[in-house]
Amino acid sequence: MKIEQIYTGCLAHAAYYLESNGEAAIFDPLREVQPYINRAEADNAKIKYVFETHFHADFVSGHLDLAKQTGASIVYGPTAKPSFDAIIAEDNQVFTVGECRVKAIHTPGHTMESTCYLIIDEQGVEKGIITGDTLFIGDVGRPDLAQHVIEDLTETKLASHLYDSLHNKIMTLNDNIIVYPNHGAGSACGKMMSKETTDTLGNQKRTNYALQPMSREDFIKALLTGLTPPPAYFPKNVLMNIQGYDDRATVMNRGLNAFTVAEFEATAEATRALVLDTRNPEEFAKGFVPNSVNIGLDGSFAMWVGELIPDLKQEILLITDLGKEEETISRLSRVGYDFTIGYLAGGFASWTAANKEVESVNRLNAEEFALQLTSEKPMVIDVRKKSEFDSEHVEGAINIPLNVLNQHLSEIPKDNYFVLHCAGGYRSMIASSMLKQRGWSNFKDVRGGFTAIKNAGVPVTDYVCPTTLL
Repeated sequence: MKIEQIYTGCLAHAAYYLESNGEAAIFDPLREVQPYINRAEADNAKIKYVFETHFHADFVSGHLDLAKQTGASIVYGPTAKPSFDAIIAEDNQVFTVGECRVKAIHTPGHTMESTCYLIIDEQGVEKGIITGDTLFIGDVGRPDLAQHVIEDLTETKLASHLYDSLHNKIMTLNDNIIVYPNHGAGSACGKMMSKETTDTLGNQKRTNYALQPMSREDFIKALLTGLTPPPAYFPKNVLMNIQGYDDRATVMNRGLNAFTVAEFEATAEATRALVLDTRNPEEFAKGFVPNSVNIGLDGSFAMWVGELIPDLKQEILLITDLGKEEETISRLSRVGYDFTIGYLAGGFASWTAANKEVESVNRLNAEEFALQLTSEKPMVIDVRKKSEFDSEHVEGAINIPLNVLNQHLSEIPKDNYFVLHCAGGYRSMIASSMLKQRGWSNFKDVRGGFTAIKNAGVPVTDYVCPTTLL
């Protein structure tokens, strides 16, 4: 028996490959399914099942394409009601993959259909459990996502279900089995996940705060304390995973249209397409196509796309580094943005070669910022999360987190000069591009963000400033 974790860092996502005696199963696949097919072919194995732990919120799963291309059966846990053919497993139902077995254990709480899969090897030994978003390393799944899709659920009801699932089903298993979760640190599906992506169940019983002895009421309180609102695209991804979606080939063919500068410009004018520039912040700041928005591919790309582009059917025109066009379209589709309609052939260089108008973002280094604070005392806007701001911030700064910037534009002056910063420069460049697109120009961005600011000796404070907006 082989069980392998296939980890994708930009989504903090783990899929799993199980193989035994020429048969294979994939658990919680991403939308790009060819790597899973290639992995099975390397073992001369046939993919028999695609197991889904739940209807995912943070990405669009590859279950439909994988089943279509391999003939595998899709499996969900009890209560799941997908709009396509699937096996709806009963609690404790056993599936065979080669000479090993996969036991479905219904564990409602993160969602009502959430199901873990116990892996039993050829000798009948319980080796591991694929826990989806029920149990992470250092955390458990947040219980407030399904309520955004099913109206009569509440986060308290879901947390109570999760308490029962953990105590009555998961924690009764052998301490030696390996926990294989769906996510690691960086995912918005939990609040304090470890950077480790596997562990023994016994060690989690000792170290995971949510598995310590406590009453149901204390568990619910611990679980709900500190939860921040989930990204806005989560409920939409859930519905795509339930209802189905265009196959990946259709999405890629739609997006891989190489436009000349003239064609790109004409398409932007003739459609409601968003011009999305995925170059890194340093390059974008030097020059960009007017009205384009920067979300760098090398940062938390999928999360910020999901946070800031409200409509999954938004048409998108891309400007990318050369050779990154296909990757960008693919990564957009992972979180449900399927309507890329083309990209600028030759990238930004082709735009400048055509002598087209270019905009830029004015920037300061941290030392220049320190001098301005003393001499000009500009308004300072910190676009980090509230928790980051509360921990430490520039004295007198105002906190407008990037994910709610659009809701607070009226509080940002258009005539008076101000300075933007985040932690390192990625988020503040997104904010800068959004403000530029909406007509703001009298501001500067701090290169290196709060890290550089603090290193430059700028006075900071660790209490919440009275001018904090959120």
